[in-house]
Amino acid sequence: MEEVPQDCPGTSSAQAGKGASCQGCPNQRLCASGAGAAPDPAIEEIKEKMRTVKHKILVLSGKGGVGKSTFSAHLAHGLAEDESKQVALLDIDICGPSIPKMMGLEGEQVHQSGSGWSPVYVEENLGVMSVGFLLGSPDDAVIWRGPKKNGMIKQFLRDVDWGEIDYLVVDTPPGTSDEHLSIVQYLSAAHIDGAVIITTPQEVSLQDVRKEINFCHKVKLPIIGVVENMSGFICPKCKNESQIFPPTTGGAEVMCQDLKVPLLGKVPLDPQIGKSCDNGQSFLTEVPDSPATLAYRNIIQRIQDFCDLHNSKEEKLISC
Repeated sequence: MEEVPQDCPGTSSAQAGKGASCQGCPNQRLCASGAGAAPDPAIEEIKEKMRTVKHKILVLSGKGGVGKSTFSAHLAHGLAEDESKQVALLDIDICGPSIPKMMGLEGEQVHQSGSGWSPVYVEENLGVMSVGFLLGSPDDAVIWRGPKKNGMIKQFLRDVDWGEIDYLVVDTPPGTSDEHLSIVQYLSAAHIDGAVIITTPQEVSLQDVRKEINFCHKVKLPIIGVVENMSGFICPKCKNESQIFPPTTGGAEVMCQDLKVPLLGKVPLDPQIGKSCDNGQSFLTEVPDSPATLAYRNIIQRIQDFCDLHNSKEEKLISC
């Protein structure tokens, strides 16, 4: 996984892609394309499109396999349990789109109307968009270079008929590369509420998550908080807790203290989570009494509280 240079000027800087620290960075050309030149007109077009979207939440992780898409799916399910809220889940993991499977939408296709692409709906108030809907088979490989991925993300944001949305949850691939720079750049004028960063307790995961936190600081992306996934296993019979992935350096809790980032909560392992995802069902409703369900609901509430606070601050700025 590529790392953001230590002295990265950030994508919004006039020196983006031009500074000395940019030399050798795999994202130099992408950053430089917007530096010292006219801004991509898509940024303003997307800003207009996003006026009907109240809250935009990115789900990130520097590490693959930590349950990021699983969390994104259940965050969307949890938010959509309030039938008065409209929720959308956008999957920009171009090469590994697992959201259609997790949401029970495998085999569905995108339909086009006069107002753009229509999301595929799980419920009346929960729409989903993914490159997985554009493939002939779930086993088809997406073999694209950065520019084509960026174009797909731009199209998702600009050409999908999202309608009036309370929450847009964006599931991203692991890392700090093309897709992440694109989503931050294209939504730069539309105001992202913040990022939820997913990790597991072991140091090999935390190492890459620290890079993701550094990335957020570099591109001025607010951090809602960190979720520690697979945080212990609670036996359903004896209720004793075992550490399957021991937090040898203190886990997410110590990392968050060191980096002054909020810890939103810890989700324990539950085999039913994977089973629910494979079956395209919501674990929250399938296993409502699981300790993991309680953890999910507490975390989702904290994210909602953050978004509400963010919204009230924006309203005050507008009124001033």
